[in-house]
Amino acid sequence: MNEKNSATFRELCELSRSMYTLEPELYNTFNVKRGLRNADGSGVLVGLTKIGEVHGYVVDENEKQPIYGTLRYRGVNVEDIVRACRAEKRFGFEEVAYLLLFGSLPSRDSLERFNAYLGSKRQLPRNFTEDMILKAPSSDIMNKLARSVLASYSYDDDPDNNSLENVLRQSFELIARMPVFIAHAYQAKSHYYDGKSLILHMPVEELSTAENFLHLMRADNEYTPMEAELLDLALILHAEHGGGNNSAFTTHVVSSTGTDTYSAIAAAIGSLKGPKHGGANAKVMGMIEDFKANVADITDENQVKAHIVKLLKREAYDRSGLVYGIGHAVYTKSDPRAVLLRESALALAKQKGMEDEFNLYDIIAKNTPLLFAELKNSDKIIAPNVDFYSGFVYKMLNIPPEVYTPIFAMSRIVGWCAHRIEEITVSDRIIRPAYKSVSKKTEYVPIDKR
Repeated sequence: MNEKNSATFRELCELSRSMYTLEPELYNTFNVKRGLRNADGSGVLVGLTKIGEVHGYVVDENEKQPIYGTLRYRGVNVEDIVRACRAEKRFGFEEVAYLLLFGSLPSRDSLERFNAYLGSKRQLPRNFTEDMILKAPSSDIMNKLARSVLASYSYDDDPDNNSLENVLRQSFELIARMPVFIAHAYQAKSHYYDGKSLILHMPVEELSTAENFLHLMRADNEYTPMEAELLDLALILHAEHGGGNNSAFTTHVVSSTGTDTYSAIAAAIGSLKGPKHGGANAKVMGMIEDFKANVADITDENQVKAHIVKLLKREAYDRSGLVYGIGHAVYTKSDPRAVLLRESALALAKQKGMEDEFNLYDIIAKNTPLLFAELKNSDKIIAPNVDFYSGFVYKMLNIPPEVYTPIFAMSRIVGWCAHRIEEITVSDRIIRPAYKSVSKKTEYVPIDKR
């Protein structure tokens, strides 16, 4: 860009900066629900769903009362699903996918046939990896994942057909292929951006989603049963979180226009990519590294508490004043996903010799709510959310950080597909909330008089 164009660009940026402002008091004047949130932080009711239920508080005499959180898929407590799968030593993500898509728990025979059908869909279309991934790699795996989903439109003989049968077929294919999209996108990034050897593996029909992902990601294809079980748990816990979470709501909004499946799911991936949504676990990992770099002894609770205070006072890490991974928009006393993930994370930490780092997480989790209440003079009840532990779990599984959020997408694709089907079968109205214009009316001025 030459100097004249650079000056023009700077001028336009300053003009834009001065114009895109709104007086904060206007939101109160017009009773705007910013972020679709009520004044007490609860979400504005904009829809109904039978897919997932997130329960983190009760309202008693018009006041929110904190409770221990629960998460239900189609009415079934996720904790019960996890406990049953652990007791029976089997993978549960595919069972959850069946439950979310079809509304009931599968019989053993139905689950076996469903697994076999998904397995048969894992291979990418002919030349897809070469033409759509390797020839156009990205430094960001979520970006490449969204583009892979959009590119799938070109490989579909009937992409715009929104009949239930066709959308189900598209959903099965996307659910099955997500691990391959992600693994091949990572290998392309690793090769073309990081200068590493290009190692591509093909999926195995008989393996579960968790097993396939570890098989695809690792050069030697090797993984332990505990590693696969822990990844499967993470997939179960991330599969769905109600219609109001940003990416599921995005799926509803985009699907309500009548557009195709690939456009709707790519939009959801774009939503999840944001650090305020699916990218939060990466912020947690960065924060933990900040603790390890600046706390002399991470096993000393007082030293860790002192650094938490620095975070809350905007004196450490990114100076946002946030302790990432603590607190949630709905959950108050506990996030059930974090509770379940913590249990399994402890077991693997002991096996991997990473107990000191695990204990650091526990010290932060225990002390942050107390210090937050003290420093902020707040009675808000907060607890660790699932992002607090998920990054640590993936680290123990030797999964690279740039793949953490894509794993979230690999799981949440199930919820997105269920919400898309719900939207196009139950509702026939485009989602169109109101925005009030607060700009002043001005007369048009001829160009020679400006």
